[in-house]
Amino acid sequence: MNSLAIKRLNWGCGGAGQPGWLNSDRREGPGIDFCCDIRSGGLPVPPDSLDYVVSIHALQEVPWDEIQSVLRELHRMLKPGGVLRLCLPDLSKGVAAYTRGDRAHFLIPDEAATSLGGKFILHMLWLGHSRLLFTPDFIEELLLKAGFRAVAHCQFQQTPSAHPSIVELDSREHESLFVEAVK
Repeated sequence: MNSLAIKRLNWGCGGAGQPGWLNSDRREGPGIDFCCDIRSGGLPVPPDSLDYVVSIHALQEVPWDEIQSVLRELHRMLKPGGVLRLCLPDLSKGVAAYTRGDRAHFLIPDEAATSLGGKFILHMLWLGHSRLLFTPDFIEELLLKAGFRAVAHCQFQQTPSAHPSIVELDSREHESLFVEAVK
């Protein structure tokens, strides 16, 4: 692989990769360039080689005691000044929806739970796949601890970075927080 061609990574891409991105997931699927678990030896990407990394709803699946090593691995791959953009489930939005009784916010079918509390809990834990919940201040703390030098809280489809295409993968606006961290 030519390291000059490496520009951006879609980490935790799910069942299929996106064209124009390096795509990594722990499960195989079409368009996935690196099928491996970032927690087991990292990713086969040279240090300081990526302009940016984007991850949509993947970090919450990492156990608490491995979060820092994953964030440090994402940091390692970025060029100096490179940007990590995370889209994460926002606990604050979930609590607000629960408090106002907004059942439609929670994407949990009635077969799984009919009570508002059940829908809230199962949605926030994504039916048991999520291991960690996030608020803006908590993810900022984790990113700074992992060595990122600046953190910006962003809106859906907006970036303060010099990379307008970093928002291409944004999704799940109603339930997510968006944050960018600079190496």
